[in-house]
Amino acid sequence: MFWDEKAECMEKEEKEKIQLERLQKTVKLAYENVEFYKKRFDEIGLKPEDIKTLKDIEKIPFTTKSDLRQAYPLGLLAVPREEIVEVHASSGTTGKPTVTAYTQNDLDIWGECIARGLKMAGAEKEYIIQNAYGYGLFTGGFGIHHGGNRMGAITIPISAGNTQRQLDTMVDFQSEILTCTPSYAMYLGESREKAGIALEDINLKAGIHGAEMWTNEMRKRIEESLGIKTHNIYGLTEVMGPGVAQECDCQNGMHIQDDHFYPEIINSETGETLDYGEKGELVLTSLTKTGMPILRFRTKDLTSLIADKCECGRTTVRMTRITGRSDDMLKIKGVMVFPSQIEKALLKVSGASPNYMIHVTRPDILDEVEVKVEATKELFSDEMKEMERVEKQIQASIRSETGIRVDVSIVEPESLPRSEGKAVRVIDERNLDR
Repeated sequence: MFWDEKAECMEKEEKEKIQLERLQKTVKLAYENVEFYKKRFDEIGLKPEDIKTLKDIEKIPFTTKSDLRQAYPLGLLAVPREEIVEVHASSGTTGKPTVTAYTQNDLDIWGECIARGLKMAGAEKEYIIQNAYGYGLFTGGFGIHHGGNRMGAITIPISAGNTQRQLDTMVDFQSEILTCTPSYAMYLGESREKAGIALEDINLKAGIHGAEMWTNEMRKRIEESLGIKTHNIYGLTEVMGPGVAQECDCQNGMHIQDDHFYPEIINSETGETLDYGEKGELVLTSLTKTGMPILRFRTKDLTSLIADKCECGRTTVRMTRITGRSDDMLKIKGVMVFPSQIEKALLKVSGASPNYMIHVTRPDILDEVEVKVEATKELFSDEMKEMERVEKQIQASIRSETGIRVDVSIVEPESLPRSEGKAVRVIDERNLDR
């Protein structure tokens, strides 16, 4: 049940003592070795010795993605370059990529965090992990791989894509754990059914899915189509990669490995720290990373924290499912809308598949939103009247969930683009400058 019961079930006082010691050590490391942090501290007259309590973390300025881009590629190293053994980077689709660098000790800690998550999903040393996250600069594939090695399990580095080979591998190797994005897991489930492979022909027991937002409705579809229990995993390149947090079998929030990462929730607009249970932007500080320590990184991910002990016995702080990002909200007709709200609404309607596309335009002065939703094969074979009825149901469900009216179009099964990495759900073609 536990990979490291002592670390995962610490009492509050013991954990806070360790967190403070590690925070103070990390702050000193960053101040003395990273010019960016020294300058930030000096500008406000803050010294490492001023961090006397965990509450004092609020004195430290935030670090943003923009800060990391400006330091590209290795401007935030806290150790000599010869101590760095691995680097990863974000996609850089909106500018220069953000880079993170690891010492060997950092990789050991990363593997430890992933191993804890694998154990939460029920993995054992003798299990086979089918790792369908992308390998390369993206942290997903290598993060899981480091964890699989740490556990001593067999890890198949199949990477994303080549769906027929994925299915063949599931059957031939009898893989127990599948790791990939939730959208690709859904696609694999559809492809299994289409290929006529029975659930009895595969041996999957659990899935570990992350790197994009997904809803409980999509979770149900994945679990049904692959015959598994799914576990939400969370991480980000800037802090470490996947493994910062993950769900256990209780599926009631993701356990943050808070002996390695200190979490806060802030008001995105004011920067004010919020209490447990209050929804806001997640801020993370690395407590043990030495290659490139990160202090108070604004993730832009919206969530809340749970302090109560989990039914599984772990005492680590949990974070609720990510419902959106403070920087990718869609403001439509004056209303803030998250794609996850639309997904949640449409998946409540029978006959709608989890594959959809949100198209936002502004042909004149008003926003127009069309949501294209793939029909299930059963619905698509029905009469046109039935499809029109389902369209109206989806439209009403979205309006109930978001407060806005959208146009809904039911489209043919498998007609929308599939993704082997992160799913692209929104096409926003508005010219918001005019």
